[in-house]
Amino acid sequence: MYTERLVDEELDSLCTGLPAIALEGAKGVGKTATASRRADTIFSLDRRETWTSVDQDPEIILTGSGITFVDEWQRVPDVWNVVRRAVDDGAEPGRFLLAGSATPSEQARLHSGAGRIVRLLMRPMSMPERGIASASVSFSDLLSGRVPPVEGETSFRTQDYVDEIMASGFPGIRSRSAGVRRSLLESYVDQIVEHDIQDAGGRVRRPVALRGWLAAYGAATASTASYTSIARAATPGEDAKPAKETGMAYRDLLQRLWILDPLPAWVPAFTHLVRLGQAPKHHLVDPALAAVLVGADERSLIRGDGPMRNDETFLGALFESLAVQSVRVLAQVSQSRAYHLRTQGGEHEIDIIVQRPDHKVLAIEVKVATAVRPADVKHLHWLSEQAPGTVVDKVIINAGSRAYRRLDGVAVVPLALLGS
Repeated sequence: MYTERLVDEELDSLCTGLPAIALEGAKGVGKTATASRRADTIFSLDRRETWTSVDQDPEIILTGSGITFVDEWQRVPDVWNVVRRAVDDGAEPGRFLLAGSATPSEQARLHSGAGRIVRLLMRPMSMPERGIASASVSFSDLLSGRVPPVEGETSFRTQDYVDEIMASGFPGIRSRSAGVRRSLLESYVDQIVEHDIQDAGGRVRRPVALRGWLAAYGAATASTASYTSIARAATPGEDAKPAKETGMAYRDLLQRLWILDPLPAWVPAFTHLVRLGQAPKHHLVDPALAAVLVGADERSLIRGDGPMRNDETFLGALFESLAVQSVRVLAQVSQSRAYHLRTQGGEHEIDIIVQRPDHKVLAIEVKVATAVRPADVKHLHWLSEQAPGTVVDKVIINAGSRAYRRLDGVAVVPLALLGS
């Protein structure tokens, strides 16, 4: 049974006016199911017979009737150019849907498709899409600047968030039992290292080294750790460390597969803020992958085991990653973009900055704690003072049981209660 996704509304709207849309994202996020239900003709290029036919004659996709969906189009990169030319020739709205789980290598000479093919990113299921709680706080209302009342209660507790982290947002994985999920997530990592990168045109000389780098990246979740420090952490106890170029190659390959989903730094265009850091915050496409890569499970996360940063637990980092994943899905629906803020010296940090098209922002801090301390809101107030008129609302996302607005105006929203 298909579970409705937030991207469905975007896709339906775009299909009424655009002839070609490319759904992009990591394997397993649900692109095929979402596109297939709209298609009249489907070319699945992960099937050998179909791939052979399309590889020999990419223009065969033009013979499809109605809405034509080409799945894993990057396996025959010329498909992109065929669709682009069809759009130039007057293809009707909704004619083509493409889905890809990798960006073709630089050797594939593709026209950008700008103005012809619109790209739409699909991520794993956000908390609202998982159907595990009744959301009472509207993200779009918070982003609107109307400063809406905030209310609602949830029975979700820390253990429930741990369960959700480990269940993942991949539709085909989260529906399985806990033991099977872990095996599937480990297999997902194996597939990336041993097959997907090569299929995307990359080359990995030492799969073990790549796996170690991925684990170190997962341990750095929700941090701005340098890639040099990640490389050092990937080879503990070894004198020979991977060259910086090797780490950058891993990063580029994994981003092409949408496995890495770093949160970029906010660089405001219309405020006087200076000395802001520009390093991204590290996130994998799903926090469950980070947990599996470092060997964490439900019990170890509750105990507080795992990589530590200052006084923060690994569970705190994964909870932040889960919140970032959900907010990015919600922001995309609202035609907004998500960033993080950190001053160069680290004096001020804000976990998520959601910027609207008019450059106004929603400032969000994420805390796995159930109660809000004065220190939790100080950076939100600092930004509001430094950029008057820019911050439309201030929010703490936490693991508490009740949504409310503090006397200082900050909205406190349990993650389970945040909806579209």
